[in-house]
Amino acid sequence: MAALLTGTVLLTGCTTSQDNTTEQPPDEIVPATPATAPHRGAVPAGTVTPLPGKATALLHDEATQTIAIAVSDPARLLLYPDGNLAATPRELPLPGPVDQLSLVDGKLLAPVRANGKLLRITLPEGTVDTLDVTGGPLSATQVGDRTIVALREPGQGIAVLNAQGKLERTITQGFRGVSAVLPAGKKVAVLDELRTALIEVDPATGELGAGLRAGDAATRAVTDRFGRILLIDTRAGELLAFSTNPLIMRQRYPVPGAPYGIAYDRTRDLAWITLTERDEVVGYNVATGSPEEKYRFATVHQPNSVAVDPKSGRVLVASADGGGVQVVQP
Repeated sequence: MAALLTGTVLLTGCTTSQDNTTEQPPDEIVPATPATAPHRGAVPAGTVTPLPGKATALLHDEATQTIAIAVSDPARLLLYPDGNLAATPRELPLPGPVDQLSLVDGKLLAPVRANGKLLRITLPEGTVDTLDVTGGPLSATQVGDRTIVALREPGQGIAVLNAQGKLERTITQGFRGVSAVLPAGKKVAVLDELRTALIEVDPATGELGAGLRAGDAATRAVTDRFGRILLIDTRAGELLAFSTNPLIMRQRYPVPGAPYGIAYDRTRDLAWITLTERDEVVGYNVATGSPEEKYRFATVHQPNSVAVDPKSGRVLVASADGGGVQVVQP
């Protein structure tokens, strides 16, 4: 389905052909963005807590029960202790906006694209270690003792940092516009928005592996407890599921409404997806052969970010236009 030839990833569609014919994406693909609901819909379900800014990223840390919300104007990180949004948050100033948050070994990773920084934040204390990462860091994860950072500036790809946070290598070949990196065993799965593709890379050697097209306009992705990558195609309105090692598309399911934010509840095998065109969040059971809708709730306006607490099942949805953060208990 995909092959590595002289260091270049060959992207293919779902074919069993033996001639390694490639299906190359167009030269210019415009990345998908969240839709804007035409009007404010139903009253949001659950409770809504105001935020001092527009939310740009959201994460829930199960181990410390810390809720982390990145907001803009000015850019800062809000840390709510014990999962309590009614508490006064610890505020950490950020050197610029943060689009994605991830959690690795108790460290919150916050890439700051505009300033070339990767913040490693210890929870719940909020102590910050700052690394310089040139190239427009946008997303980060960890494979073994290496930190892998998605670089979004033209001509960049991914940066591999060693255990001490020093640059080990930058891998640029085969990428056009990386937007996310996710662990895939001993490899990393790289989401390239401008190729609308998912590509495997070995961070220890820098070698590129299999690559597959990922819909019309892939935007956000998470991993699940089965080792799959659940990926949102915002433009086509689909949820895609890929297995890794080898990389194979396993599921493709329609999710109309401009899906964008995604979070995974590994306790209940629910993928929570926000629909930015409808101001809704939908919960799908993804443990079976095909996703099955279990829940659907009205949300705050512009629900670009979503997180879930696997312990309680609580779902958090943050508004990107100043509408606060919402908590729903299914």
